[in-house]
Amino acid sequence: MSNRIIATAAKPLKPLALFAALALSLSGCLENNAQRGLAGAAGGAVIGSAVGGSPVTGAVIGGAAGYFCNELNVPGCKNR
Repeated sequence: MSNRIIATAAKPLKPLALFAALALSLSGCLENNAQRGLAGAAGGAVIGSAVGGSPVTGAVIGGAAGYFCNELNVPGCKNR
C-alpha cells in the first residue's frame, strides 16, 4: 500500500479520535439522560459530518446512545 492511501484513509479518524477523547473526558460531568442525550446528539452530528455521512443521522444515533446509556448499563453512565 502506498503512503498516500494510508494518509487518505487516516484523515477522517483524526477528528473522530479527538472527539472521542473529548466526549469521554466530559461524560462524567453529565448528570441525567437529557444532558447525555444532547451531548450525544451534538457529538453524533460532528462525527457524522467528519466521516462524510449525514449529520442528522449521526445526531439521532448519538442522541439515542447518550439518552439510553444508563438503561444499557454503560459503566460511568449513572444519573445523579
